[in-house]
Amino acid sequence: MSFITNRDQAKSIIEDTAKKGATLAIFCTASHWNTEAILRAAQTVALKNGLKRIPVAIAMTSHYEHMQQTMRVTRSGCFKAGLRSVMDYAKLLCDGPDAPYQEVDVLPHLDHADPVKDSWELTEGLDYFCSVMFDAQRYSLEENMRLTADYVKKYGDKVLVEGAVESLGVGNEKKAQQNDDYIEKAAEYVKKTGVDFLVADLGTEQQSEGTEARYLKERAVELTANLGKPMLVLHGTSSLSNKDIKGFSEDGVIRVNMWTRIVRESGQYAAKRILERYPLIESNNFEACEAKQYIDDNIDCASEIMAQVLEAIGYTKLA
Repeated sequence: MSFITNRDQAKSIIEDTAKKGATLAIFCTASHWNTEAILRAAQTVALKNGLKRIPVAIAMTSHYEHMQQTMRVTRSGCFKAGLRSVMDYAKLLCDGPDAPYQEVDVLPHLDHADPVKDSWELTEGLDYFCSVMFDAQRYSLEENMRLTADYVKKYGDKVLVEGAVESLGVGNEKKAQQNDDYIEKAAEYVKKTGVDFLVADLGTEQQSEGTEARYLKERAVELTANLGKPMLVLHGTSSLSNKDIKGFSEDGVIRVNMWTRIVRESGQYAAKRILERYPLIESNNFEACEAKQYIDDNIDCASEIMAQVLEAIGYTKLA
């Protein structure tokens, strides 16, 4: 196993990861270089901790209102070309005798898939994924449950399905977190839809910038108890400080999603490196001018950040 699109194999890996006290990392990508950075980070942690295999989910959004990752891959903006090229690239790098990252098991994930806008991705494009987030948050709760249950019935034997009860905060949005009926609504949602995972509102904010978001540990524990099993997914991990990115597995959070912080910090680092070599660029030095140096700097920084995250969320326990 390396590039895993079989839902049962993926489920087994996710459950085994949770049993060992770790939370599966879902790292999003919108470029070939960030895709390699994910694999490089996982390989680094595997070699450092003596792991023969290490799992990581590589995810992409497509027509998601707040971030169209598949469209960012190529200058053309073609979402199908972007999706296919990144997933084929990930498979090339981890799967096969000549793959440079053979220790890594990639669990490809479709993130924030809208029932209408992402209809191709959720149907014909499923061969590229082992899991999807069926995102019907923009509908009423009743319609959300109906649409999600229908999708699970049609495609739940092919992919693992994440669902979300209600809209999550995006870009420093301030939301009322202490809904009195949230636990009850979430339990009803899971029961009626049959989803494999619940994207839970646990206080974090997606695509945030320097917020004071706080992970609601007590809500996660109570929600897991009411659901009867660990099945929570945390989005907006970028909004948490380093000291708060830990201990999720014991609360029932078995998958965490992250991208924004990694992109910002690796981009800032690579930009600083450009400024440092600018005299060489002005002197017409080919290596300084060529884009590869920026990409390599970006990969190195991003993979270092992600390796730290992997260890923080329990990957050292996989040994």
